[in-house]
Order: sequence, then structure tokens, then C-alpha cells
Amino acid sequence: MENKNPIQVADRLFGALELLAEHGDMGLVEVSEMLGLNKSTAHRVLNSLIYMGYAKQNKENGRYEPTLKTVATANKIMGRIDVIQTVRLYLRRLMEMSVETVHFVRLEGCEAVYIDKVEAPGNGIQMVSRIGSRLPLYCSGVGKAMLARMGDQEVREIWEHSDVRALTEHTITDYERFQEEIHEIRRRDYALDNEENEVGVRCIATAFETPAGDGRYAFSISAPAGRMSEERIRELAGYILKIKAELMKEWQL
Repeated sequence: MENKNPIQVADRLFGALELLAEHGDMGLVEVSEMLGLNKSTAHRVLNSLIYMGYAKQNKENGRYEPTLKTVATANKIMGRIDVIQTVRLYLRRLMEMSVETVHFVRLEGCEAVYIDKVEAPGNGIQMVSRIGSRLPLYCSGVGKAMLARMGDQEVREIWEHSDVRALTEHTITDYERFQEEIHEIRRRDYALDNEENEVGVRCIATAFETPAGDGRYAFSISAPAGRMSEERIRELAGYILKIKAELMKEWQL
């Protein structure tokens, strides 16, 4: 691949657009100096962006700023991305690293809905979860991970609209204790389901949004509690945060 853009005008146009996107409104002299162009060339580049609808000039101070056309274009691209298909590659990698079952869920109201699942072959135990089935947010790893990305008021509202009850002896049903749990999840960026939804199963999960902002998502590693010692959970936490970071890098978030 060439290190130099073969079309110089494209290099200048996108360079100016990225500059405006990063810095906001800028004067002609600022743009010309930061792009290493003379003022007349920078002026032509900026006028070209204005003509195409990607920039505008403030009539009062003469400074240039980006329009929302770039956002609209990005949203059109992201709208065509199959989230499940994209994330599945990362789910498979996470399964191969952990050799455990991996789930992918989407937020819907006060519940998480399974939208994908990758079983670990030959690990002896299959999870009973099914695509399309639902589970409460307050007592699941994926649910708590998604809640931790919300504001305190939204978390409280979801709690109050949930049928909070002890599904197991480990389920958290006291809101103050639940708040402490959410704060801890925010600090470490992953959540744990310590047999809170199903006896004998522990999960570790992390949440994220797509670049288009089209809903909240989370993925998790689930395994029998006997295989989920504290040491093993720390190991899996490293895996799940690594995969999340790689996915966010692909989406440039």
C-alpha cells in the first residue's frame, strides 16, 4: 500500500474535514497552518467542503465549522452493519480463549434478550439458554453490566419496574446493596452473576453500544460455578475486556 495519498486533493479535503471535526470552528489561517497549505489553497478546500455540505462558514466571524452531514453519512453506514454478524467473530474468539460458552444480549426494557450464543465444544456441560429467551437485568451479569452504563436515575427506574425477588439465595434484593454492586461494576468495567439467576452457574459480562447508538448490548462468559474460582474469574475478566477493546477499536470508539 502506498504511504502517500495518490489523489492529493482527496488528502486535503479529508484532512480539512477531520481537522474541523476534531477542533470545531476554525479560522482560515488556523486551517492553512495546521494542514501546511497556503491560504488560497486552504480557502479552496474549505469552499469545496461547503459546496458538498460537509462544512459551513459563520457569517458573523468568518470561521469554518463542520456540519452534521458526516454524522448522517456515518449513521447510514452503521445502519447497514449486521451487529450480530460483526460481534459473532469476537464471540467465537472469546469462546476459544476461555473454552466456555459465550452469550450476546440486547437490552429490551427491564430485560436482556439472548440474540446469539457460541457453545464451547467438548467442555462437558451445555448451557440451557436459548436465542430469544429473556432474563431480568437485576440478577444477571449481562443485565448488571448494561445497567452500570446508565445513570443512577435510570437504574433506579428499571429497578422499580422490575419484579425483584430472590431467584436463588444469592440474588441481591436490597437496593442499597445493589447500588454498591453497580458502582463496583463501573469501576472495573465488568459484572458478575454469582449464581444470582441460576444455582450452579456463574457469569462474567461487559456491556457496550454500537457506533450508531442503536441500543445497549453485552456479552458474557458462562460456566458451572465449580469452574469459576476467583482466580479463574480474574483470568476470564482479562479475556472479556481484551475482546471488548478489540471490538471497540474496530468501531473506532
